[in-house]
Amino acid sequence: MELLQTVLIALVTLGILVAIHEFGHFWVARRCGVKVIKFSIGFGPDLLRYTAKDGVVYSFSAIPLGGYVRMAGEDDDESRDAEPHEMFDAKTVWQRIAIVGAGPAINLLLAVVVFFGLSLRGEVGLAPVIGNYEPTSPAASLDLSSGQEIYAVDGKQTSTWREVSLALLDRVGDSGIVSFTVGYPESTLTYDVSVPIEGFLSQGEVSDPIQELGIEPWLPPLRLEVSSVQVGSPAEYAGLLVGDVIESTDGIVFERFTQWSDYIQDRADQEIALGLLRNSESLTLTIVPKESELNNERRVLLGVSLLQQTWPEEMVRRYHYSIPEALWNGVDRTVDTSIFIVKSIAKMITGDISTKNLSGPITIAKVASDSAANGVASWLSLLALLSVSLGVLNLLPIPVLDGGHLLFYFIEAVKGSPVDKRVQQYGMQAGMALVLLVTLLAIYNDILRL
Repeated sequence: MELLQTVLIALVTLGILVAIHEFGHFWVARRCGVKVIKFSIGFGPDLLRYTAKDGVVYSFSAIPLGGYVRMAGEDDDESRDAEPHEMFDAKTVWQRIAIVGAGPAINLLLAVVVFFGLSLRGEVGLAPVIGNYEPTSPAASLDLSSGQEIYAVDGKQTSTWREVSLALLDRVGDSGIVSFTVGYPESTLTYDVSVPIEGFLSQGEVSDPIQELGIEPWLPPLRLEVSSVQVGSPAEYAGLLVGDVIESTDGIVFERFTQWSDYIQDRADQEIALGLLRNSESLTLTIVPKESELNNERRVLLGVSLLQQTWPEEMVRRYHYSIPEALWNGVDRTVDTSIFIVKSIAKMITGDISTKNLSGPITIAKVASDSAANGVASWLSLLALLSVSLGVLNLLPIPVLDGGHLLFYFIEAVKGSPVDKRVQQYGMQAGMALVLLVTLLAIYNDILRL
């Protein structure tokens, strides 16, 4: 059931992106007077097919990894009923540029619209206050410490941990110095701290850049307060009650929930001593965690639910945007994401970033499913990110992609005549081989992640 849900969410996500992309080509082609023969989501045999009154065939095809718009002039057999002026090749070079460029352009526009809509809801982030700092390099500065707030990274203002992470991701693959502007929240004094990096996150898959530097974000003191006890669970047999606060486990006081959870996971069918606070009194209970199935996954459970911890208001950053501000934020996030993707591709080509970071349809499907499980806003954010990626990747000057066609057309516009057919054909073959190679590598990476 979970696999089916993942596949359906992935198909919907990719289907929307492909449909929007192909609609860009379709709409501009029609505006330019080109006869459109077929609009297809997917490749291969048609699964669903509808022929409109104007003769355009709309279809969903068997291989849902892309789509296409077939226009008169691209296929001799299917173009025989078109008038000469309806042929794609008969249009001016600038009209052909507009038609081809409309696909990537509308993907970028979709991202702007989605980011704009999300911005109208307002944004909430956590103040970038350091909880702990353990330098990963002996040469690293010791001037970063617990309680400091990061006000800027390499001169870029950072009001939330998300902004710190984005600023650090911009340095992936680099060597040199990362400059932090820090200070204590209760003071007006700030100072700069330099942290050396060497091939930052260049090996393997890019992980958390904050953690990579040895920085742990500040968290409120861990409070494990029981909000409910399941009937027949180890917690009920042990005598836990609603309102109990777990202060220690086998005498250990944990600072983070993940640490406590991992400790429990390693002790199925083993006695654990829980130090509790109940009605201002301390007591100790013995509990034996049991392995059970939770959300189609085997987990070691106590059988309790815990109250969700709240953050101090001074640690929460809330932003509300007017309509113009939200629109600008949508444009800004789309531009920043596009630049980041281009830089990442360049660093991958030069070897500064590992090709292990390439992801294919399997990873995209899993991420789409996880995002949908976290709510509509999370899924929309992923949709916008993927839409930017699709738009930018299609603009790469690789024959077969839209960017390759645009390259040929711009050369034609400059020299006044089309690029030689044989050159285009060889370019298409080379481009197809490159795209296929990258796709296979991405799928290989997906399989390794399973």
